[in-house]
Amino acid sequence: MAKKQAKTNAIRFIEQQKIAHDVFEYTTEEGAAVDGVTVANKIGQPVEYVYKTLVATAGKGKFFVFVIPVAAELNLKAAAKAVGEKKVEMIPVKELLGLTGYVRGGCSPIGIKKPFPTLIEAAAEALDYMIVSAGKIGLQMKLSPKDLAKAANAQFVSIV
Repeated sequence: MAKKQAKTNAIRFIEQQKIAHDVFEYTTEEGAAVDGVTVANKIGQPVEYVYKTLVATAGKGKFFVFVIPVAAELNLKAAAKAVGEKKVEMIPVKELLGLTGYVRGGCSPIGIKKPFPTLIEAAAEALDYMIVSAGKIGLQMKLSPKDLAKAANAQFVSIV
């Protein structure tokens, strides 16, 4: 008997919106976060299609979500400019779960507890599909960039 796939907030939200998607599962050491390049290899997908979700802040109560290629680094200056702030910095990992409902390595741009302004790296717009966390370490979700932007209420901007 096949084991029933775990439903995360991200997967439930995508299904409610009737957005076409595929889910990939991969294994890790119990609870261990892995880097995105490793995840791409584990699910057998080209690394340039796999994106990570980062959460940054511009001070008290100002949070932003950035979705960028796993092999890239967020350009903090470009990110700050894109959200109209002087400066943004990554939030401490210990704040991630309480703020988003997700753990490091399993943070999805979809289904975050409280919606924050979300930006997707502009290069993603040209892709046929992209892969982001499905809201849990060990689960990835494949969908079109346009559908991701719609589901996360996001805009495409150059941020790497």
